[in-house]
Amino acid sequence: MRHEEIEKLEIELLLEAIFRRYGYDFRNYSYPSIKRRTWHRIAAEKLTGIAALQEKVIYDPSCMNRLFYDFSINVTEMFRDPLFFLSMRENVMPLLRTYPFIRIWVAGCSTGEEVYSLAILLEEEGLLAKSRIYATDMNARVLKQAAEGLFSLKTMKDNTDNYIKAGGKRAFSEYYTVRSNEAVFHSRIRECLVFAQHNLVTDKSFNEFHLILCRNVLIYFNRTLQEEVHDLFYNSLSPFGFLGLGNKESIRFTKHAKQYEDVDIQEKIYRKIR
Repeated sequence: MRHEEIEKLEIELLLEAIFRRYGYDFRNYSYPSIKRRTWHRIAAEKLTGIAALQEKVIYDPSCMNRLFYDFSINVTEMFRDPLFFLSMRENVMPLLRTYPFIRIWVAGCSTGEEVYSLAILLEEEGLLAKSRIYATDMNARVLKQAAEGLFSLKTMKDNTDNYIKAGGKRAFSEYYTVRSNEAVFHSRIRECLVFAQHNLVTDKSFNEFHLILCRNVLIYFNRTLQEEVHDLFYNSLSPFGFLGLGNKESIRFTKHAKQYEDVDIQEKIYRKIR
């Protein structure tokens, strides 16, 4: 066998060991992403290779916790891709306004920047009081951070710039107070938020939603797993509900493609029509 084939086999064995030992299923994640993050952890642990990492992960749960965090995708910012939120404001919010109550799912919410961005958008459109946002992630550590509503002041300049580009209607600083080196978002923004642990790979639907956001997550899954997650989203959306994906993602190649209409093809926002 060539070196690349042996390396792939070793990673497959590592992921199988993780699944059997801990129940975390990364076997259908994108191989290049898993490979890159595996070698990052090998270097951080000062190990000799994949087999050594597998042995340590099996016998040392703390090493598994560190690898789990590596495998979790936690790169985000508030109003990330501002034109997406501008499109949400212009194309989705007017239709959500007609509903008596709005249920929203932010899947793979990481440390919560997107969740708070959406809550602010709903507040400015007069919809927050009749909304409930369910924010989920498989990583309990980042969920705890998200629920606290604390963010580094160092990020606020970039967040403010994004907010303005997303059509923000107020001074962004109105939504938080400063405590030491952190921005603390006001309780009125947090009251509609429900944070819960949920794994897109293994867990099922838990409600019916008018809007689902899952941005820049599916790109880390292989095609098989992407199809399974799209099944989950389709079955979790109410009739005429909205689905927002990342700008590198699409429903075009899924079996549900004809069951949605384009709301904004550039920003990957779709509406379930059948």
